[in-house]
Amino acid sequence: MEAELMALVGTGATTVVGLMVTDAWEQVRQRVVGLFGSTNETDRTAGELDASRTALLSAGGTADEEGLRSDLTASVRLRLRRLIEEDPGAARELRLLVDEFASTAGLEAPGSVHNSITGGKQEGPVLQGHTFTNLTFHIPGGTTEGRAD
Repeated sequence: MEAELMALVGTGATTVVGLMVTDAWEQVRQRVVGLFGSTNETDRTAGELDASRTALLSAGGTADEEGLRSDLTASVRLRLRRLIEEDPGAARELRLLVDEFASTAGLEAPGSVHNSITGGKQEGPVLQGHTFTNLTFHIPGGTTEGRAD
């Protein structure tokens, strides 16, 4: 599967699971059921989605919430991947759903980053990230003597 479709599948899964805990779920539920299930599977698919939503809502605010969300997202991702492999035309409907509801599900647009620094006074570079190694900073003035804090 090409990278663009893989990204769509990942975003789609995150969007679907994110929507399960919002007021928009009832609005989008039938579209997700239609996307996932053929007409003879709609009742089973709807039941699975409802059970997942109930479990996620019940886990809200508990230590289990993040793990459950991760498991559900992986499950939906796998199902979307199989769907698109079997029916490449389903990618169009998934893209429409993601475009319409990603912001409702609490997702930022791909590539957008928002950082903020609060509290205190920064007199040099500020780095935000996971791991940094072998960094060297050259600060004009060389020393901190004579600075008023």
